[in-house]
Amino acid sequence: MQALRRPARTHLDLTTPRALAAYRRPKLKGSDKAHSTATPLPHARLNVPIDFGTTPLLHHSSRACLADPGLAPSVRASSSSKRMNVFQAVNDALATALQADERVLLFGEDVAFGGVFRCSMDLAARFGSERVFNTPLSEQGIVGFAIGCAAEGMKPIAEIQFADYVYPAFDQLVNEAAKFRYRAGSTGHDVGGLVVRMPCGAVGHGALSVVPRAISPPLYHSQSPESLFTHIPGLRVVMPRSPSQAKGLLLAAIASPDPVLFMEPKALYRAAVEHVATAAYMLPLSQAQIVQAGADVTVISYGQPLYTCAAAIAQAQRDWSITVELIDLRTLYPWDRPTVLDSVRKTGRAVVVHESMVNAGTGAEVAATIQDGAFLHLQAPVQRVAGWSTHVGLVYERFTVPDVVRVYDAIRRAIQY
Repeated sequence: MQALRRPARTHLDLTTPRALAAYRRPKLKGSDKAHSTATPLPHARLNVPIDFGTTPLLHHSSRACLADPGLAPSVRASSSSKRMNVFQAVNDALATALQADERVLLFGEDVAFGGVFRCSMDLAARFGSERVFNTPLSEQGIVGFAIGCAAEGMKPIAEIQFADYVYPAFDQLVNEAAKFRYRAGSTGHDVGGLVVRMPCGAVGHGALSVVPRAISPPLYHSQSPESLFTHIPGLRVVMPRSPSQAKGLLLAAIASPDPVLFMEPKALYRAAVEHVATAAYMLPLSQAQIVQAGADVTVISYGQPLYTCAAAIAQAQRDWSITVELIDLRTLYPWDRPTVLDSVRKTGRAVVVHESMVNAGTGAEVAATIQDGAFLHLQAPVQRVAGWSTHVGLVYERFTVPDVVRVYDAIRRAIQY
C-alpha cells in the first residue's frame, strides 16, 4: 500500500481560505520586473470543470479557424469550416486519407463497426471491408500485420483499442518498426506510412474493474504510456490537443516516411469541439506551437493537460500581472527543442506539465534539455507537474493527474524563486 500513497505537499496550499488570507508573495529574486501583489479572493476555486465553450485553445468561429497561421494559405483562402469534436475530426482525417490513396488500410479491434469511440464510424460502408476491417484481439498481431503491410508499400493505420493494451505489441514497435529502415541500410526499404493510433489518458473515473475485459471496458483504461516510446529512435510520437490539430497531425502522420504512434486523449473525444477546416490539410510534425505568447514564464505541455494549464495561467496572470507563454509540443519525439529553448531564454522560467508519471517522463527530458541549453538564462529551477509515480487508483482517478492548483502553484514557485 506504500506505493499508493499520495506524496506529501511540501509547498503552500492555496486551496483553503486560511492559507489564502495569510498568503504574502515574497519579493522576486533575480529580476527587477514589477508584479502585482494581488491576493486571490478567499473563496476562489481553481479546480472547476474546464469550460470548453470559451477556452482560448479552441477555434470558436469559422473566422478564427481559417485565420490559423498553421494552415496553408490555399486552405485558409478557399476552405470552409465545420464544427467537430475530436473523434469526428479523426474520422474526417481517416476518410480523407482513404479517399485520396487506395493504399491506405484501416484495421483493429471492432474498427469495422466504428470502434469503441466511433472514430471509424461508417468508414467500412464507404470504403469496403477489404480496406476497413476488424482484427482478432491480438495487439502483437495487429502491429505485426501493419508492419508487414507497410513493408510492402501499403499505408496501414492500425488501431490499438486502448493505449493500455499496447504492451504486447511493444516488441513489434521497438524491435521491428523502429529499426526497419536502419536495418535495411542502403536498400531503401522502410515502413513509412505506418500509423498506430491509440486512445490514451485519464477520463475522470476509476481505472480498474473486476469485470473481465471481454464484458466491460473499465479495466486498465487510463494509462499514458507515451514516454516509453519517446526513448526509441525511429518512431515518431504525436499527441494532438484539439479537433483541428487531430485532423492535420493525423494526415501528416499518414504521409510521414517514418512510423508514427498517434496518441489520442480520450477525455477530449467529445469534450473538445471547435471549427475545423473541411479541406484536407497537414500540420508539421516535430514542430511545437506557441499557443499563447508571454514574457515571464514558459509553460510546456501537450494533449489534455493544456486545458488545465490554460486555466491556471489565466488565474496566475490576473493575480500577479505577469504574462505566461504556453507551448504545445504536439510531437513528443522527436520534439521541437529550438522553440522551447528560445522561449525559456526569453522568460527565464519554465514549467513542464504532463499527465503521465513524473518519473522518467517527457518532462524530465524537456527539463534536462533546458538545463543544458538555457542554463545561464534561468532565474528559477525548472518546475515539473505530472502524474504521481503510482498506478491509477480504483477510484479518485483525478487525484493522480495534474490539476489547476498544482500548475498554478508551480507557476508561483517559478516567479517567486
